[in-house]
Amino acid sequence: MKKMLCMIGFWIGIMIHQIQCIKFDLMAEFVPTPRCIWYYAMADTLVVISTNIEASDEFQSMDLEIVDGSVHRNIYQSKKGINGETRIAITTHNDADLGVCFTNTLSRSVEYSRLPLKRTIDLDVDIGADAVDYNAIAKAESLSGLEVEMRKLEGIIREIVEELNYLKRREAKMRDTNESTNWRINRFAIVTITVLFSSGLWQIWYLRRFFKRKNLIE
Repeated sequence: MKKMLCMIGFWIGIMIHQIQCIKFDLMAEFVPTPRCIWYYAMADTLVVISTNIEASDEFQSMDLEIVDGSVHRNIYQSKKGINGETRIAITTHNDADLGVCFTNTLSRSVEYSRLPLKRTIDLDVDIGADAVDYNAIAKAESLSGLEVEMRKLEGIIREIVEELNYLKRREAKMRDTNESTNWRINRFAIVTITVLFSSGLWQIWYLRRFFKRKNLIE
């Protein structure tokens, strides 16, 4: 039974889990442009961001900012001069893309012979059920291995249900938008036809009067 649950959890996790651990280099610049890595997260979702930034000299300063792409442009965290390992946990406010942004600022006092300078960043982002520390929960609640696997499956299934509900709400919103657009188009078409018909009648009436004045018709 335990083996079967583990296999189910493994395959469900494979189906919905995205590769969220990346490693990259960020060049230092005097006026740096933020390098943002984006992930999608629904509202009220736990997100854990773990970074490991290699040590550097005094000529580079790494800053981190966590934002979202909603209309509110929420800023969840902003840290300056980060080094080594950093772990940040947040709860999202909106259904939106979540951006983890880095800037590597180069000191004006650097010798040009040392350029270019860069730092290596390890970034790991866990969203939803992946962000939950089940080992800590197991210790706190004295759960067996089977109960921990059941708890993991529960979290994954809850995420699937929430995502399906979100897609359902989005589909309903798009349907309402389409219906509203169709109604406006139909109304515009009716108004256009009415105006054209009225204009045609007025032109006929005007031309008839004009020709009568010129004695071209009786």
